[in-house]
Amino acid sequence: MRGNRQMELPEDFYIPIPLDTNNITALSPFLVPQDHLGNAAIFYAMSVYMFFIFTIGTTINGLTIACTVQYKKLRSHLNYILVNLAVSNLIVACIGSFTCFISFSQRYFILGPLACKIEGFAATLGGMVSLWSLAVIAFERWLVVCKPLGNFAFKPQHALACCAATWFFAMAASAPPLFGWSRYIPEGFQCSCGPDWYTSNNKYNNESYVYFLFGFCFAFPFSVICFCYSQLLFVLKSAAKAQAESASTQKAEREVTRMVVVMVIGFLFCWAPYTIFALWVVNNRGQAFDLRLATIPSCMSKSSTVYNPMIYILLNKQFRVCLKKMLGMSAGDDEDSSATSSVTEVSKVGPA
Repeated sequence: MRGNRQMELPEDFYIPIPLDTNNITALSPFLVPQDHLGNAAIFYAMSVYMFFIFTIGTTINGLTIACTVQYKKLRSHLNYILVNLAVSNLIVACIGSFTCFISFSQRYFILGPLACKIEGFAATLGGMVSLWSLAVIAFERWLVVCKPLGNFAFKPQHALACCAATWFFAMAASAPPLFGWSRYIPEGFQCSCGPDWYTSNNKYNNESYVYFLFGFCFAFPFSVICFCYSQLLFVLKSAAKAQAESASTQKAEREVTRMVVVMVIGFLFCWAPYTIFALWVVNNRGQAFDLRLATIPSCMSKSSTVYNPMIYILLNKQFRVCLKKMLGMSAGDDEDSSATSSVTEVSKVGPA
């Protein structure tokens, strides 16, 4: 298939040419199953996968929010940001993943053009909030542990302001396609929707929008994450070296190092394929590519609704203890005390 062939197409979707038909509307992803893109088994397998992401993502992020509401001791500045992350993940899971589950089960976007725009906007909005929340978490850890501002205290009101900023930035990134800068249309197997990055259309200025998303919503947050965590690791390693006989400091250094590595890998796993594929297509107009491959990075980005809370929340001992209590599982005081001391140790290794 070729994604660069120009012809008059309906405003709500794009189908690559050549195909053995003179009536492109007859293949509308809003009207008929897209069996020309793959056999039914692929669609049904994707439907099962998206149902799994919807179920697990909704459950784990819903429990995160409920747990924070129930336990006052979780209402710290860091956990406010984690809840903000959970809310954004919940939006993507409930709207993006569930819509994809329905569409893949029918083998076309049965809900229609308006639902496509809603799903594309909601998934992009939630995804952008998630990306910026990850950057804010890294920034908060840098301020608290590395203390670049001396004795400045990162308080709940600062966390709330940062959360508000993530929604502002995300809205600035996801709203333009609703108003003519790019557009939200079916992508890949035509059962999910996202920004139009694979067509060249001067009317929508798709290329400039892709570059905007790459710079503002991927490169910049990723740079913040890399800078903050690299500084964090440097401080922790210095502290561990200075306190070589302190077992607790050595343990804190190893745990944070492991979490940082997992966080960066998780970020790249979820978002790098989508970004790289979009940039490759935009910068290689005229080159052959299979549009169906767009389904893979799209689903990987939606999978972040499961990976993010597993990395950022379930690896948080204090959160895990409270979650066990809420679910009626045993959680002894020793574990709670250990979690608190571990958090304290990590927070105090930075310079005074």
